[in-house]
Amino acid sequence: MKQLVTRSKGRILPLDDTYDIFIVGGGVNGCGIARDAAGRGLNVALAEMDDIGSATSSASTKLFHGGLRYLEYFELSLVRKALIEREILLKAMPHISWPMRFVLPYHKDMRFEGSTPASRLLGAIMPWMRGRRPAWMIRFGLFLYDNLGGREILPGTKTVNLQDDPVGKPLLTKFSKAFEYSDCWVEDARLVSLNARDAKERGAKIMTRTKVTSVVKESGVWAIHTEGSKGNATFHAKVLVNAAGPWVDGVTDIAYGTHRPEDIRLVRGSHIVTKRLFDHDKCYFFQGTDGRIIFAIPYETDFTLIGTTDAEHADAASLPVCTPEEQEYLCNFASEYFEKPVTVDDIVWTYSGVRGLYDDGSKSASATTREYVIRDEDVDGLPLLNIFGGKITTYRKLAESVLDAAEPYVEKMGGRWTAGAPLPGGDFAFSEKGMLLAHLKQNFQFLHDAWAERLFKAYGAEAAVMLAGTKSKMDLGIHFGHNLWEVEVRWLMEKEFAQTADDVVWRRSKLGLRLSDAEILALDTWMKSAAATTQKV
Repeated sequence: MKQLVTRSKGRILPLDDTYDIFIVGGGVNGCGIARDAAGRGLNVALAEMDDIGSATSSASTKLFHGGLRYLEYFELSLVRKALIEREILLKAMPHISWPMRFVLPYHKDMRFEGSTPASRLLGAIMPWMRGRRPAWMIRFGLFLYDNLGGREILPGTKTVNLQDDPVGKPLLTKFSKAFEYSDCWVEDARLVSLNARDAKERGAKIMTRTKVTSVVKESGVWAIHTEGSKGNATFHAKVLVNAAGPWVDGVTDIAYGTHRPEDIRLVRGSHIVTKRLFDHDKCYFFQGTDGRIIFAIPYETDFTLIGTTDAEHADAASLPVCTPEEQEYLCNFASEYFEKPVTVDDIVWTYSGVRGLYDDGSKSASATTREYVIRDEDVDGLPLLNIFGGKITTYRKLAESVLDAAEPYVEKMGGRWTAGAPLPGGDFAFSEKGMLLAHLKQNFQFLHDAWAERLFKAYGAEAAVMLAGTKSKMDLGIHFGHNLWEVEVRWLMEKEFAQTADDVVWRRSKLGLRLSDAEILALDTWMKSAAATTQKV
């Protein structure tokens, strides 16, 4: 991973109550850093101005993947490291991540994005191709994808006859051949909340709905002033980590006391969720005539997820939304492949997130590097670590790189430990998933299959812990709809920082796709009442 470290100084003597590291931002990078640091014995605090994972980290395409399309940019190192990391993460969180097979239909008219190095090279060598992707090049790219990082769990690429295979049934008849390869699904928002929870259980102070308002030098360390729902507070820290994502320049502004233009490029990625478009459990990788790619992925049993776009986003303060133009674009793109056209009437939900990428000067948003950059800056003699870019697949490696950069400024830091260390609920072998799910249904016979599977995919081995002592639905408390019961909501409030209905139904789960507005409002009202009662006690 790319890392820019510009200086190194000796250790700083702390105040008695000083944290080793204070992290601004509760996305996957911030929470991953907090978990890693706490596990190394450091004193860590994190402030997130909203809910854990409420912005970019819950608006991804939900994939642990090596980035097949980055091969066209010759970013072999990025792809290799991401592929290696893919299986490390799969083993550490087998409940919230699982393998998926991706079907890449082939047609002779498929084209590269014109600005990629691979497109330019092919144009120079084979100008008669006029930007088209030859089958041998796609197969060679998939060969690299299979072998760059090694595979233990995931099966390799194969060729599919779309005229005979069920995956060909939903597609236009002009597609007769496809390549099928492996990547992994991940419940992105749950990944963030479980990292935050594990960090807290290892001693980190995790503060949600807490905004950093100023940072100044005080007694040789950082003084970080915050405003939150529980009042204002000041914290001291040796190292300040800026993991604010799209808002990274806002943190540097308050650190320096003036606006400093940062090397950040804001890129909006939008997705649509439609009614279920096909009956199998494999995903599609579609290549457009404009050279871009999108995925069509089975989603929450009854839906299909389609995305993503890559569009410039002017201002982090502007709420990202999937615009009507983006919705039309994704529908039209998918309709170039599906026999039955996809229309905006099929859309049941949209979401959009903004990525704060390192501005490498690329001409287009889609060409901007997804490598992360860590910039170590000296602000009046204090260390500020600014994070740019990155992919959800590489969050754990990013955390290790940040702690490498922080090591000169803290004392008694332990060594690397997170590779293979399971997240809460994931302490079981990948091969044991079926057995544990069967045990869950056997021990709690009031669970029907779909309900049990949802709980297991969310909580893994801890689903049984959450339900311990319950014999029937009567023991689960209030029912909020679609098998969301009080016992689960209380678990999320007590262990996973949930405070509002949106935290529960759009981030810790996707039950918002099924619950009515009235049911969500009733849940929100109950959660506020329950929280107030707990505070009084």
